[in-house]
Amino acid sequence: MPANAILENAQKKMHESVEHTRRELAALRTGRASLAILDGITVEYYGTETPLSQVASLTIPDPTLIVAQPWDATLIAKIEKAVRSSQLGLNPTNDGKVVRIPIPPLTEERRKQLAKRVHEIAEHGRTAIRLERRDANEGFKKLLKDKTISEDEEKRALDQVQKATDQHIKQIDELAKHKEEELLKV
Repeated sequence: MPANAILENAQKKMHESVEHTRRELAALRTGRASLAILDGITVEYYGTETPLSQVASLTIPDPTLIVAQPWDATLIAKIEKAVRSSQLGLNPTNDGKVVRIPIPPLTEERRKQLAKRVHEIAEHGRTAIRLERRDANEGFKKLLKDKTISEDEEKRALDQVQKATDQHIKQIDELAKHKEEELLKV
């Protein structure tokens, strides 16, 4: 594999790691309503587990409430049950037309648990990026050993990979910092 391809592949995978971390952090519940917290919830619809967002219109009328309006009224009870049985600690209610999902404020203890979880998710992201750096560096060392590239080219490539690593880790750190501030804001 040529040096450019190794570098591009490493940068692509690092970017994917950042995006994965971004999605995982978005799914963490804060004291504010966010549709991302419902991403993992599925509802049985015609015998198939279907994501909630595909069977209902989801809106946020105010910062502490999510409203799910199903396109098929027979799903109201199933949506309510799916949200209640998720491990999010939410207690939905329905009025026969829509399911209201109030987002309770977080306790101080729960905020600290979630902040710890933010650090875990960020560390997993940083680890994935470092593994990509290692794989790319090994690829460059192999090219040098096979005499495909010179030592100068290898050093330049290793520097580029390190810069990409630093840039992507910085992005993850910023995401984690932002999420932690959001969690700890009362």
